[in-house]
Amino acid sequence: MTTRLPVVTVTYSPGDHLRRFVETLPGSTTRPVGLVMADNGSTDGAPEAAAAAHDFAEFFPTGGNLGYGTAINRAVTEISRRPAEFDQEFVLVVNPDVRFEPGSVDALLEAAHRWPRAAAFGPKIAETDGSVYPSARAVPRLGAGIGHAVLGPVWPGNPWTAHYLDDSDMDSERPAGWLSGSCLLLRREAFDALGGFDERYFMYLEDVDLGDRLGRAGWQSIFVPSSVIHHDQGHAARTVPEFTLRAHHRSAYLFQADRHPNAWQAPIRWALRAGLELRCRLAIRSARRDLR
Repeated sequence: MTTRLPVVTVTYSPGDHLRRFVETLPGSTTRPVGLVMADNGSTDGAPEAAAAAHDFAEFFPTGGNLGYGTAINRAVTEISRRPAEFDQEFVLVVNPDVRFEPGSVDALLEAAHRWPRAAAFGPKIAETDGSVYPSARAVPRLGAGIGHAVLGPVWPGNPWTAHYLDDSDMDSERPAGWLSGSCLLLRREAFDALGGFDERYFMYLEDVDLGDRLGRAGWQSIFVPSSVIHHDQGHAARTVPEFTLRAHHRSAYLFQADRHPNAWQAPIRWALRAGLELRCRLAIRSARRDLR
């Protein structure tokens, strides 16, 4: 029996996006796929409908809204229990609002054989307006992050934002500090050794954290522009901006606080917490105005 390439997505009332995702998945690879929909409490019936309509898809309720990384980890654990059914070398982690170009997953698998010391592979991501999302970036350092946060909205071309986005070359296959979690082919050997995603991140920056930890463990993350997907970036965030903005800023603090853990670095953490709290309040205020 040929094992299936495991594909994991997290669903939370994904609506019609999930239908397009499931319909384009089989054409992305010549391999048989097994889709596990780790569901965090959907109420729209879309995941159940997808599982009923496609024999390669299964509905996997997590028991509540556990957050993105935790749901992925639960699904990967389930896959590990079924080695006769699922390939255990790789897992494709992908958002349910993605559409695949034909052969896009095969292109990631081919890159995995070219880069044996790489653990994560990410495609070129086309947004709904046709632009390319900067999905392969350097790991954000504190200085660049602050410069981008402060100056990005008023001076998009500033050097800190340019370093933060790291999008000057989106056409070459190359190593990156981290890759967008909207679509990641992961080598299980490395992913499992790190314990999967850090479950303290409810949503946002768990992909940045994973890329950084992979790099520290000696693995590479590879951007593969020959693989192309389409992503409705941020559609979920637009529906509940206050919740998602708070989650994003909490994750930003956690990421930097983890990397400045010493007692003598406490003033950095205090300043970071205060600055992010202020920025979050301003962003929420702006989002509320936009919704009026």
